[in-house]
Amino acid sequence: MASNDDKPSCKYGATCYRKNKQHVQQFRHPKRKQNEDEDNPSPPKKIKHDDPKQTTMKKFLANISEKNDSDNEDVKNATASEEEDEPTLEEKDTEKSESSASEADEELPVSPADIKDNIKQKFLVEMPDDFYEFWDFCKSLKSSKPEDALLKSLGLQLVGPYDILSGKYKRKKNRRGKWPNFLLHWRYYYDPPEFMTVIKGDDEKEFHLGYFRDDPEEMPEFVAANSSGDGCTITPKGDNLFAAVRWFAEEKLKNKQLKTEQKEDIKSFHKKITGWADKVNASVETKSKKMKARDKKVNSRCFHGAGIVVPVDDNEVGYRELPETPADLKKIFKKIVDSKTEEERNTNFEPLEEILTLIQFANDECDYGEGLELGIDMFCYGASVLHSTISHCLPLSYMLLKRTAYKAIIEAHLKHRRKGTDLSEID
Repeated sequence: MASNDDKPSCKYGATCYRKNKQHVQQFRHPKRKQNEDEDNPSPPKKIKHDDPKQTTMKKFLANISEKNDSDNEDVKNATASEEEDEPTLEEKDTEKSESSASEADEELPVSPADIKDNIKQKFLVEMPDDFYEFWDFCKSLKSSKPEDALLKSLGLQLVGPYDILSGKYKRKKNRRGKWPNFLLHWRYYYDPPEFMTVIKGDDEKEFHLGYFRDDPEEMPEFVAANSSGDGCTITPKGDNLFAAVRWFAEEKLKNKQLKTEQKEDIKSFHKKITGWADKVNASVETKSKKMKARDKKVNSRCFHGAGIVVPVDDNEVGYRELPETPADLKKIFKKIVDSKTEEERNTNFEPLEEILTLIQFANDECDYGEGLELGIDMFCYGASVLHSTISHCLPLSYMLLKRTAYKAIIEAHLKHRRKGTDLSEID
């Protein structure tokens, strides 16, 4: 084995964060130098920031591109988009995401005749069996309009991919004069790419139910609930729609202000959905064995609480923890958001810049989960000033994890991210 002096120097020098034995044995790593004059140490150099979202992310993408030559075109495009004139601080915080987006006003391709292929083409994911079984159940309740079968008793309506099953989409432009982007169809403000809305509730709290899946190429892990008006929390409610809607009915029955007629309607519905779930062999547990098994694989709960799962090999490569606690991350984000001037914001951005640098090293070592976790946390925090940073960090993580459908979804969502319940792309 070569002596330490004969080894080539690691390109990261004293700042190297690599841990694997092969790298340590192959390259020389000098120790950080102490100030020679201990009595008069040199003050730390102040990093000059032009724009934190430009400076940091250009370095971030440049380093990653060395490792992923095949993805250089994506990196170039992302970097080029940063070189436009930046708006003022006030404009950044108040402008709507869609104002910077451009759409090709072209007619959509012909939809496949097979309904399952049709849905996958539009939403980029396959729907599980219970999605179609639940539709059949709703048809048994209201054959003329199955999508409205839950409105009277529960105040719920089937939306999203169910709009394809119902024939609601008539292959025409929406009221905004645009062809629908189904990646945004009923995508609420806090819905990450992993979460897909299929049932909407009240408009006040923006309650909705949707499928949550870790990988777009796999079937959903569970059905979850979110009230976007209250925040980003995603709560699992069963591994299929029958379990989740049955849970919702039970919660409604707890309302002491229900009239007798309403209570009887919900009880009748509860009996019907339980029977149909038994008929199609769907579990009605809100915490099934499948969900418990996933809990053991969760790398981090993230801000939304539903957690992320990325593959980790026998050498524990795939994920490493963020260097900050969730509470400290929120403090960092809050300082950035609350900044009054560009100079103040650049200063407050520095701790996040340091984390992004660590993620570069993590990506170099195939620990792609760290960047995914940070990206999801920034998205869940919900501040538009973080969108530019998210748009580089999160799509890159999805690309490295080979979850390309999610890369497309998050890019579309960040360009057109809007609050409220005016979320139909086909009306």
